[in-house]
Amino acid sequence: MKQSRVPDTADAKSPAGADISFLMDGATGNMIHASVPAGQINRATRHKTVSEFWFVLEGKGQIWRSDGSSQSVVDLEPGVSIDIPVGTAFQYRSDENQFLKFICISMPPWPGDDEAEYVDGIWQETIDA
Repeated sequence: MKQSRVPDTADAKSPAGADISFLMDGATGNMIHASVPAGQINRATRHKTVSEFWFVLEGKGQIWRSDGSSQSVVDLEPGVSIDIPVGTAFQYRSDENQFLKFICISMPPWPGDDEAEYVDGIWQETIDA
């Protein structure tokens, strides 16, 4: 049995550009805490082999998702959960006045940063490539 706590500083950056902290891992998936600074627009990506579930903890923002046949933009705010099925293009951003913080569960476990491929999104990213 395992337990963890969100650390005071991030462990890494996601391929999209969020500050991430590793919380839990196992045979069927892993979990991170993600934080996106106020006003940041992350890179649009698509995952090759993993699906994700997100649960928003704090802040506000938006996420765009496209599966090739349909697309949508969803408001992200505390209590909202979304899924990102394998192969879905997505891009997210935080509100200009507050951080966006969420829990992300990846299934199967995240295999490494080569998992994400960059795609065209709907917003101009604001982070360094």
